[in-house]
Amino acid sequence: MSEVTLEKIASLCKRRGIIFPNSEIYGGIGGFYDYGPVGVEMKNNYKKYWWKYMVDKRENVVGIDGTIITHPKVWEASGHVKGFADEAMECKKCHARFRPEDIDGKCPKCGSSDFTEARKYNILFNTEIGVIEGEKMPAYLRGEACQTIYLDFKNVVDSTRQQIPFGIAQIGKAFRNEITPNKFTFRTREFEQWDLQYFVKPEDMQKSFEYWKEERMKFYKGLFRNQESLRFHQHPKEKLVFYAKDAYDIEYLAPWGWAEAEGIHWRGDYDLTQHSTFSGKDLSYTDPMTGEKYIPNIVETSGGVDRTFLFLLLDAYDEEQLDNGDVRTVLRIHKDIAAYRAAVFPLVSNKEEIVKKAREVFGMLSDDYKVLWDSRGNIGKRYRYQDEIGTPYCITVDYDTLENGTVTVRDRDTMKQERVKIEDLSEAIA
Repeated sequence: MSEVTLEKIASLCKRRGIIFPNSEIYGGIGGFYDYGPVGVEMKNNYKKYWWKYMVDKRENVVGIDGTIITHPKVWEASGHVKGFADEAMECKKCHARFRPEDIDGKCPKCGSSDFTEARKYNILFNTEIGVIEGEKMPAYLRGEACQTIYLDFKNVVDSTRQQIPFGIAQIGKAFRNEITPNKFTFRTREFEQWDLQYFVKPEDMQKSFEYWKEERMKFYKGLFRNQESLRFHQHPKEKLVFYAKDAYDIEYLAPWGWAEAEGIHWRGDYDLTQHSTFSGKDLSYTDPMTGEKYIPNIVETSGGVDRTFLFLLLDAYDEEQLDNGDVRTVLRIHKDIAAYRAAVFPLVSNKEEIVKKAREVFGMLSDDYKVLWDSRGNIGKRYRYQDEIGTPYCITVDYDTLENGTVTVRDRDTMKQERVKIEDLSEAIA
């Protein structure tokens, strides 16, 4: 495998309909990206995979879908209005701004080494609620997805039969007016987060914290091929947020170095206490068995969907030298994340019987799987396209199919082919 670069991934993503720059026909807008026909399927599969792992398979985790805009006091209570800041330094020659960690001594734009001192900027996006000028209420696009979980904590307790310990999960959009969005979809201004906020008795925090730390690493190791590219990074004690006792990041070894994928945070009782104080509502929990009343502590696991999806693409990208001297580009992405489980080909598109049989196969499989129809060009070009978008199986209907009811199934990773009866296809690609 040759070196995997961000440039190769960005090129593949645009060429094969995975990720497009937003508003490109107008020159683009920094920090915003669209997911194309292939990418939206992959991203949806990725989110479904997380939801199944974190919610569906657990008896004590439920989900919500909170709004993007909340009451502005939410962000005062959370500390974002005063403390949600990013640092930037400005080049005195070209006036471009950069985060301090993105500067290795010289300006990446003009080469100057003369910068201003680092200054802090609040990165919440401002908006307004209302239609009449002078009467609009200032508000914010949410800077993180988790706050609605805290706002709905009491509603969830009152409307379900969940008892502590239990978790509330959510996947949702968040917005940060980043000073220097960069590295493709790693640092963007609009992105998705997945969050689990796990509510426990204070004395159970250590056990729950360790459990979720290991669970989240296990999740990523089940998806990534190169597990040596994953590691834990513990936050130094002197850099912890004041209310946190401990915090770990799961990091991925990206082309630019170790980069945060997800955080596991010891949030204690800070969030529920803050929202109780600012709202005047009691957010304590009463144990239905013992009558004990307390503010639950929270273990948070929070990851970026877009940035970890980028890491998955980096991990899956491969270039393989073939016997004939050609180089095959293949995306060896986890089969449950791939946009399509299989592609169905009629060997030739001008023979009615073969096309009809191939459409029957497509219809049969599409009841259970997302499958792709492809009848363009020669079979070799079709294989190369499916390899680049990570389709695990290619199914070819040919002349033998009309004779004996079997099709050719080609495996993405090994390129091996075998004949399979049509009635056994669904099991073969399961």
